[in-house]
Amino acid sequence: MKREMSVAGSFYPARDVELERYFEHFNEVYDESFKLPDLHSRAVIVPHAGYIYSGYTANIAYRVLQHSGIENFVVIGPSHRVGFNGISMCDFASYKTPFGDIQSAESLYEKISDEFSLECMTTAHSEHSTEVQFPFIKYYLGGANIIELVYSQTDPSYISTIINFVLKQKNCGVIISTDLSHFYNLDDADRLDKICLSAVDKLDLDLLHGGCEACGITGVEAMIMSAKKLNLNSHILDYRTSADFSEDTSRVVGYMSACFDE
Repeated sequence: MKREMSVAGSFYPARDVELERYFEHFNEVYDESFKLPDLHSRAVIVPHAGYIYSGYTANIAYRVLQHSGIENFVVIGPSHRVGFNGISMCDFASYKTPFGDIQSAESLYEKISDEFSLECMTTAHSEHSTEVQFPFIKYYLGGANIIELVYSQTDPSYISTIINFVLKQKNCGVIISTDLSHFYNLDDADRLDKICLSAVDKLDLDLLHGGCEACGITGVEAMIMSAKKLNLNSHILDYRTSADFSEDTSRVVGYMSACFDE
């Protein structure tokens, strides 16, 4: 069973040459003003909107991961279209991208299956929050293998136990997908998003629930729990909103990327 593309041509270009132009542009803009931080990270938080809006922010995190040497990643994102209880994990043999297929992390899949009771709900896996990460993974992480986890109604502590389990495995990492506030004016979005940024930066769960409106807040909370348990340090890599690209400040969406290291 192959995980087909469901949002290619809408959230990101369906042709590899167009994707490459995006990534080259993101890197050119970033390198004009910044130097990529020298961090060895196995865990990141990245946004999942259309590349024109959030691709630049996500791109920085994948450039950090590029130097990690990690061979297997679990991509964790919220379900936007299908409501259900729990977390879905399917036994996909591969994941299709415009750059070619990403192979499944089969050994890690078996370990997670043995350790956790996760069902497969195939309809939940036509999900953009996870899929938009796949072209980045194929482009920057080459031969890395992946597993896709899509969650709906579930306890963040349960996701955290999965993150802990994955990060204790050799050559394994996690990618947490979320956008921040949705459709506030720019001032209100900035106020709400700063709560999220500060909570991630300080690994503060109380602060996270003091106003953060991330659509993937469950995954963010789980990552903070795991970072605290595993003594990981948090680094905010980038923050911006859709207004940076659309110039519409009346209804914006916020985007953050962050990474965690020892």
